[in-house]
Amino acid sequence: MDVDIWSDIACPWCYIGKRRFEQALERFEHRDQVNVRWHSFELDPNAPAEREGDLASQLAAKYGMTVEQARASQEQLLEVAAGEGLEFRLDIARSGLTFDGHRLIHLAAEHGLQDAMKERLLRAYFCEGALISDHDGLRRMAVEVGLPEAEVSEMLDGDRFAEEVRADELIAQQIGIQGVPTFVVDRRLGVSGANPPEQLLELLRRGFEQPTAA
Repeated sequence: MDVDIWSDIACPWCYIGKRRFEQALERFEHRDQVNVRWHSFELDPNAPAEREGDLASQLAAKYGMTVEQARASQEQLLEVAAGEGLEFRLDIARSGLTFDGHRLIHLAAEHGLQDAMKERLLRAYFCEGALISDHDGLRRMAVEVGLPEAEVSEMLDGDRFAEEVRADELIAQQIGIQGVPTFVVDRRLGVSGANPPEQLLELLRRGFEQPTAA
């Protein structure tokens, strides 16, 4: 059974959703038969390499709220993340383009390290203040998870996997994905949002019990 997950690196609910999905998968009776594939989705494909200002100020400007309201919203998010064992550091997070990070996840998939690369990038962004558009940082993290440095450098210096990222985003558009994370089982059943593990477990069970159309 295939589970396709669309998410962005700079999406806090995507990281929370990943943890909740992992909990659901751990409890799923047929987890050994599940093939998880991560797909690219950019919340802001036109983002600069790095935005000016802190996340609270950016959030306030985007949603028309005060900085104080934005910080209060962030505090609530920090509590939810902590409940999943994630120690977000939004005070040092550096917002910017995630396109090259998504390309790197595609490269990692070819080496059987896609989930590890996805996890490393999410942790870097939300917990370590890393800038995902920075090639030196991406190269270092890729080597950490086991990717060949020469191949990573060649990819970052060129446009390899750019088409794959755009293809992921086109499919998301075609099947109506407007928010992430979105979990899709065998391209038949789907749910959006960082749903509780119980709901994601139910999705897995429904997907397994319903036969795939010929």
